Amino acid sequence: MARMRAATSPKRIVGGAAARAATDNTAVEAPSPLRWCNVFTHARQLLGAGKSRVVTPNNDTLYTNAWLDLGDGPLVIDVPDTAGRYYVLGLLDFYTNPFAHIGQRLTGTAARSFIVTPPGWRGTLPAAFDEAGAHIVAPTRWLWVIGRILVDGPLDVPAVNALQEGFRVRTLGDSQAGRPSAPKQFDPGFDLASDAKAPLTADHFAAQVNRALRENPPPARDADLLARFAALGLGSDADALDDTQRARLQHALDAVLPRLRNAQSGATTASGWVQMPLVEGSFGDDHLARALVALKYIGMLESREATYPLAWRDAAGRALHGSHRYTLRFAPGALPPVDAFWSLTMYDSRDYMLVGNPIDRYAIGDRTPGLKHDADGGLTLHIQHARPENESEAAQANWLPAPEGDFYLCLRAYLPRAEMLDGRYMLPALVRAGEAA
Repeated sequence: MARMRAATSPKRIVGGAAARAATDNTAVEAPSPLRWCNVFTHARQLLGAGKSRVVTPNNDTLYTNAWLDLGDGPLVIDVPDTAGRYYVLGLLDFYTNPFAHIGQRLTGTAARSFIVTPPGWRGTLPAAFDEAGAHIVAPTRWLWVIGRILVDGPLDVPAVNALQEGFRVRTLGDSQAGRPSAPKQFDPGFDLASDAKAPLTADHFAAQVNRALRENPPPARDADLLARFAALGLGSDADALDDTQRARLQHALDAVLPRLRNAQSGATTASGWVQMPLVEGSFGDDHLARALVALKYIGMLESREATYPLAWRDAAGRALHGSHRYTLRFAPGALPPVDAFWSLTMYDSRDYMLVGNPIDRYAIGDRTPGLKHDADGGLTLHIQHARPENESEAAQANWLPAPEGDFYLCLRAYLPRAEMLDGRYMLPALVRAGEAA
């Protein structure tokens, strides 16, 4: 059942975000309850507190999203020349597997076009897509494309906005004819405004899952698993729930979701950081990891693209809380080993969202202007709720504001080097002010 919960999550997120789409550079509202697919929608400003529908969002990039329906045949994704600027389009199938990536790491940053073909497609591949990496075979009919384009602060936003206009989705026919494609409307079967706040009922859950299974058949290896779910009224050909199925499924939902919300998502290192599970192109049979990522970190990329260690506790194992002050010191030469960039982002533990603060700083990292290094060349970050007005100049420059209550931190490492993934590099521990490291 963890897997089935994960299967519905992308549609819930993107369905709400894609109510408006750009058609000939004009924002057009889809008539309720419909949403747009086969078109990119863009976040035009860096995310701040209260500005995201995606949990654990970043403040380093602008998001570019597309919800793709391959039911009518192949689609072509056009990308602009970013002139070396980091970007990635992560392609997730309907079971949240990050099965393909377009961008700096694998396909470069030059202007290119990619063809995405539906499962079982047997057509002739146009010669324009003979280039390595240009043909992407989709595992499911529906896909979520979640893109990230690096932004070097608020002043860089207009340049990235201009680049966003170069990301397009077209049908194969329109691509060959050199013309744009109109977006396509669909009914997500979910009202974000009301359903997201309502208790999850067995009937609604089953309806979402069964529709997903009809439109996105799972791999054949899951036949035995699906046969077991049939007893709960889950399946592509399932009827409406009977009273027994409804009661059993509701009991399972009520029991499992709190456990998932409270579950740790990875292994804890000696310095107290939780290392996220290594994700490749598929979660395979690790349905628990799939569900945890879908619930808390949906849109997670393959680990070789980005890894996201989390800190929930300090060096002594105590939960991080805004009533205390903390330092995070990187020794000389021991900053996170990456080939793109790294950042440390603050989140409220109650809702997994960014934290409002008086200096509008939601993350701190290798691109933060004005950071003060230690005398020996190391870097000490200061993490606390209160503004460090009477403290050192370095404490003020290197301050990452925390909420009043419980919080957690995410260290984002884009294009991490091997030592970041295999455990040879260890992040330093968070130390309470006045205590020894």
